[in-house]
Amino acid sequence: MRTGIATVCLSGTLKEKMQACAIAGFDGIEIFEQDLVTSPLTPEDVRKMAADLGLTLDLYQPFRDFDSVSEDLLAANLRRAEAKFKLMARLGMDTILVCSNVATASIDSDDLRAEQLGRLAALAGDHGVKVAYEALAWGRYVSDYEHAHRLVEAVDHPNLGTCLDSFHILSGNWDTAPIEAFSPDKIFFVQVADAPKLSMDVLSWSRHYRVFPGEGQFELAKFMGHVVRAGYTGPVSLEIFNDVFRQSDVERTAVDGMRSLIWLEEQSAKWLDANVPALSAAGAVGAPGAVAGGPAAPNRRRYPMELATLPRVAEPAGYNFAEVMAADTQGLETVLGQLGFEFNGRHRTKDVQLWTMGHARVIINEAGHDAGDSSPAIAALGFDVDSPVIASARAQQLKAPAVPRKSQANEEVFQGFAAPDSTEIFLCQGSPDGTAAWTSEFGEGLEVPAAGATAVIDHVNLAQPWQHFDEAVLFYTSALALEPQPFAEVPSPTGLVRSQVMATGDRAVRLVLNLAPLIQQDGASGQKPSGTGPRRTYQEHIAFAVDDLVSTARDCKARGLEFLQIPANYYEDLAARFGLDPDLLATLQDLNLLYDRDADGEFLHFYTATVGSVFFEMVERRGSYDGYGAPNAPVRHAVQYDLLHRLAPVPTK
Repeated sequence: MRTGIATVCLSGTLKEKMQACAIAGFDGIEIFEQDLVTSPLTPEDVRKMAADLGLTLDLYQPFRDFDSVSEDLLAANLRRAEAKFKLMARLGMDTILVCSNVATASIDSDDLRAEQLGRLAALAGDHGVKVAYEALAWGRYVSDYEHAHRLVEAVDHPNLGTCLDSFHILSGNWDTAPIEAFSPDKIFFVQVADAPKLSMDVLSWSRHYRVFPGEGQFELAKFMGHVVRAGYTGPVSLEIFNDVFRQSDVERTAVDGMRSLIWLEEQSAKWLDANVPALSAAGAVGAPGAVAGGPAAPNRRRYPMELATLPRVAEPAGYNFAEVMAADTQGLETVLGQLGFEFNGRHRTKDVQLWTMGHARVIINEAGHDAGDSSPAIAALGFDVDSPVIASARAQQLKAPAVPRKSQANEEVFQGFAAPDSTEIFLCQGSPDGTAAWTSEFGEGLEVPAAGATAVIDHVNLAQPWQHFDEAVLFYTSALALEPQPFAEVPSPTGLVRSQVMATGDRAVRLVLNLAPLIQQDGASGQKPSGTGPRRTYQEHIAFAVDDLVSTARDCKARGLEFLQIPANYYEDLAARFGLDPDLLATLQDLNLLYDRDADGEFLHFYTATVGSVFFEMVERRGSYDGYGAPNAPVRHAVQYDLLHRLAPVPTK
């Protein structure tokens, strides 16, 4: 599949955008007119630079409001078009995007539209240019891609075809199956964009909320499957209008875009395999998907466009470990001990400690991190997978940067890569009994292990910088086979916090991504530095599941654990909402436990005080409760906010 991206997707100058696209591995680009108009590069410079970078120049766009106009305006439009055709010759480009008219002064006549598009096609032919006509979702009279295609067929000129844009098609809920009947010679270009499903005017939706494939809710694999079946072989190009992308690092955004096309290519291949067309009624060989002598079988290579796939991996079987990094580890050691974790010693060659409770393993990395911020923070996560080498190869093909760790003889070699927020992800060989062979590399810990509760890592909550939130969703979907669940928005003293759960089907892995506020509780920037190690201006946490939370909480209290103090008002509200037994309510309040209940079960949990930017949570799931106590999140945010401000130093004059 030939890949492309429109320069409008990216921040920076045209030169910077082209360089980023080449680094990310795109085959070609669309030149957005404004990027060229504002560039000091001449068209000849752009042409040479593209050739030097190995990029093809696939589409010049957009040419607006051409059709359905009066004769005098048509003459002006044709003069404008001819000037662009001459410019394209200097660029070495041969395809231009023409959008359906959105002006109120246009005339509603298909005959007129066909006649005027025919004149444009004839002029384009004189200059060796192809015109890709696109139905804008908000077009005045042409807003349906099938309508645009009928006009193209009516003109019947070799230099006029259609552009299929997934946003304009899927935002209007148009059926994509008719694409298969289009002649591939009349599909001049294909653009793809994803988007969250929103209730708003389509123009604003398009201009501000498009995202890369895999970061929204459109059925893009199905759309691409129909395009492939039609016989299209040209570029599949990203056209994304997004305020965040236009403010983000250009190279990171380009890599994110390339990752999305790699993911889409694989998902489209899967869709084709799972949706093999039946034989025609006559059973004739040559019908789409037909195979001589029997039913159709999955075989993507029967289509002119071949779709590459990645190494297929199963979803993770569970968490292997969580790692917290700190220069001063005393606070972490104290809290873990009070929670009931056992100290299992230090690694024989690395400055790390191992703490365990049942199958919940926490590594404390004593090496520290950024010189400017050495407070404790989540640094890495380990996941159990069937084949770490294959899973790592898949992640690296998806543009995840490798982060190998030094290992000596007879030490476990972890396959690792960096997530968009700089958290290091390590893939570990899972075992049937949930044990980890690498724990033998640690020296003796407690002489007499504490008899505490057994536990597993239930979920990990990571804060994401605003400019990389969508990137993180795609990353964990594509690289770790986690599925995004419906997102929630939770009120906090600093505004709404968007929470996106990523999980395996059996919920053995639950990863919660929270969109960090722009302004933090301490007034610091909410941005999470990329490539500089863990970020330390906001709070993240690791949650452990136990069988009996009340008993665990009592043991923690006896060991002196500092619980997050929950206001009495919360328990009054809890009594009103659930009508709990007075004794249970008293126990919850005495132990600072929070409670939730739904039709499937109950959820009890408590939080520790924060150490650096990390705190811990203990949970108990009863029945089939599948949530995270979302109604209690505003309480936690408010208490942490108040505590942070009460402990903050008072500024002096």
